[in-house]
This record gives sequence, structure tokens and C-alpha cells, in this order.
Amino acid sequence: QVELRESGPGLVNPSQTLSLTCTVSGASITANLYYYSWIRQPPGSYMEWLGYIDSRGNTYYAPDLRGRASISRDTSQNQVILHLASVDPKDSAVYYCARSPWPSTTTVREEYDYWGRGIQVTVSS
Repeated sequence: QVELRESGPGLVNPSQTLSLTCTVSGASITANLYYYSWIRQPPGSYMEWLGYIDSRGNTYYAPDLRGRASISRDTSQNQVILHLASVDPKDSAVYYCARSPWPSTTTVREEYDYWGRGIQVTVSS
């Protein structure tokens, strides 16, 4: 019933801002209890949690990404949006959005009840 789907550019130039959208269906992003996270996995590397947004629009980010990452939302379209500034090739990864019933800041699969399909993003010129 609940579906999350990522969309955005597959290729981004270094130093530019990556913008990705998570469109949620079957649930309202303003409904209390749930948190929507962005998580990524570089090729051949580990999963990395980036940040989340709660039902009121409050956000929390991985400390290492503060100043580069921002998460916002469009409630009229039930979308959660990630902006990642000043990207470099190390930011190339499959990016996922995922929902959790608590403020999860990990990449433990079982902490999230729904995941998007993921979107491949390559940072290259």
C-alpha cells in the first residue's frame, strides 16, 4: 500500500547541488509517528544514513554532512526532497528514501518499514 519512489538526475557535475525527490503514496508525510530518511550506498561500499524529516518538517542530519545536506518537503505533492551541495565523485551512489516508525539514524534494514527502489546517481564531468 505504501510506496516510496526516488526521482532526480542520474548525472551531476562536481561542485553542483544534487536534488532528489522522494514521492510517497499510500501515506501522508504529515501524519505523525513516521520519519522519512535518505540513505545512500556508494558502489562497493557501505550504506550511509544522511538525514531524516519528521511529520512536522523537523530535520536531523548525519554530522559529517551538515552544511551540505538539506531535507525539505512539498506537502501538496507528498514529497520529501534532498539537496546535497558541493558534490564530488565520492557522492556517487544509489540513493534511497526510507520510512521508519521512530527517528532512526542507522542503516539497519529492519528499522525501516518501507524503502524506495533507489536511484543511481553519478557525480562526474
